[in-house]
Amino acid sequence: MSRHGVHPDRVGLDGVRGALLAGGRGERLGPLTSRVCKPLVPYAASCRLVDFSLANAVRSGLPELVLLSLHRESDLVRHLLTHWDDHPGTRLHFGPHEELLRADGGLRPGRTLPDRPAERGTADALLAAAEYLFAPGATDLLVQHADHVYLFDYRPMTAAHRASGADCTIGVQRIERRYVKLFGMAEVDADLRVRALVEKPSDPTSDLVFTAFCLFRIDALRQVLAGLSARGVDGWRHDISRDVLPEMIAQGRDVRAFPVEGYWADIGTVDRYHAEQLRLLEQPHPLAPSALPRTLPGPSPRFVPERRSLVGTDVPDGAVVERSVLHPGCRIEPGATVLRSVVLPGATVAAGVTVRDGIVLAGERLTADRTGLAEQLRTAHGPAPRP
Repeated sequence: MSRHGVHPDRVGLDGVRGALLAGGRGERLGPLTSRVCKPLVPYAASCRLVDFSLANAVRSGLPELVLLSLHRESDLVRHLLTHWDDHPGTRLHFGPHEELLRADGGLRPGRTLPDRPAERGTADALLAAAEYLFAPGATDLLVQHADHVYLFDYRPMTAAHRASGADCTIGVQRIERRYVKLFGMAEVDADLRVRALVEKPSDPTSDLVFTAFCLFRIDALRQVLAGLSARGVDGWRHDISRDVLPEMIAQGRDVRAFPVEGYWADIGTVDRYHAEQLRLLEQPHPLAPSALPRTLPGPSPRFVPERRSLVGTDVPDGAVVERSVLHPGCRIEPGATVLRSVVLPGATVAAGVTVRDGIVLAGERLTADRTGLAEQLRTAHGPAPRP
């Protein structure tokens, strides 16, 4: 087992190429993404959001993974080169920057990658990287997102996809229906054929949601993308979930569902970022601390039962920490109180200060009591309306 909790010696997914969607700005995460791109936001006192998708690719033996980045991509590329470019079973490809990065042996200090044109959505990212994604050597494309937290082996899903002869196979998970409106809702028949996919439905008719990773047969995907592009720039929304998959279903193509068991979370908002990390503290753990990818500097996080907390730093005598996530490099001063909160690397909770149900940002020194996520949510969504 490697330092990332994966098995690099496993047999790979022959004929599958990966596409890692990592170009979003993460504006709904407010101050969490003010200095880093969304894929690099720290998580679970162990790693960064993007590391879950990389760990899954390596765990599954994916032969090649193409990075589809855009916003602050120089920082993201440095992270991937440092932590994930040493696995012989999974080759990273950096799209239009591949030749530059390989010729220079990486990205030299102080150097940034050249800017590239903006994209309207995830389907545009596929089109912009078509020459790399659709190059010879692969029959299927595995699409991942860089902001989803889960540990998964894609090989059983790939086997089911190929056995069915489907044009596309999507991951689905059953959740409480009241939460379905936050995700893409899937309706499937008894044979797991997808009959409808509706993004953020106002009145859900199913309790299945799309986990946003999927396998496309490359020839089918190229045909559908070509048809959508022919509608012109304003003739579609340039999105995989809103355009590509619904178009496949509307055309009567074979789109199948693959049930995803275990923990999966889409970290799209400040409150989800906070709540899902605290959810990891439940016992039995949805994701065991020992199974988390490890890329943050400092000690491995450990679960401290008496504090019911995931801790990556020392807690001094006189400090109170309960049901919280303390990232490596943060500091809790004697006399501080941390309750149901997430404290990020480089943050300090000063003596005598209480943070409850909140987040202390990277590099922040908290010197006044804080309760809840109001400050972070206000930054993420704009100023609160006047009464």
